[in-house]
Amino acid sequence: MASQTLYLLPTSLGEEDSATVLPAAYRDIVVPLRFFFVEEVRTARRFLRRIGFTADFDEVTFVPVNEHNRHLSLDEMLRQQELDSKRLPLQMGLLSEAGLPCIADPGASVVAWAHAHGLTVKPVCGPSSLFLALMASGLNGQCFAFQGYLPADPEGRKKRLLALEAYSRQHHQTQIFIETPYRNARLWETVVAVCRPETRFCVAKNLCMPQEEIRTMRIAEWKKAGPPAFHKENAVFLLLAD
Repeated sequence: MASQTLYLLPTSLGEEDSATVLPAAYRDIVVPLRFFFVEEVRTARRFLRRIGFTADFDEVTFVPVNEHNRHLSLDEMLRQQELDSKRLPLQMGLLSEAGLPCIADPGASVVAWAHAHGLTVKPVCGPSSLFLALMASGLNGQCFAFQGYLPADPEGRKKRLLALEAYSRQHHQTQIFIETPYRNARLWETVVAVCRPETRFCVAKNLCMPQEEIRTMRIAEWKKAGPPAFHKENAVFLLLAD
């Protein structure tokens, strides 16, 4: 008897790059699926249509896994939708919101559930903005840490940045972090204001997009150059203190 399989399905980083960043076999894996764990149903449907998924969505099951229900176990989420975990289809997909599932994405609970229930877990290749930014930054790719979102309040953000810079200097570790697009400019301002002049800082935005921009400079150089034009765009920030 064939075992159930959960495919970990990356998505493109923007609407323009679907054809260039996803593997050739991606569509062959996704199109037959009729069951998806997703972060947001609306954006998942839009992405599926963009890659040529033509099935009637009335015949497709979407199980949202996001901040609104992350306090529930996956079995509880399934029961809320009147689904029996023992009667799920043989092939299912975990569809990321952008980039790789479970990397800066809430899908890890789905994968943990799959392992606990004996499913085969199959990761599919795709883009990671974090690793693309690290590759292009010129900073230390042998020792790095992803910190997620920094505190939103100014004092908390300042303290966290100073702690990350100190740790980076002591261990020569690249620190990677992200921010909600509308707060990117504020984060840049804080980094430039509190970090040492010799610390190297990279801003990588719109990765894989026509508007892609990646710049690494020391804090003293950023102060002279001024901030990038963020325009509420997706960005990855990297810091390495010498």
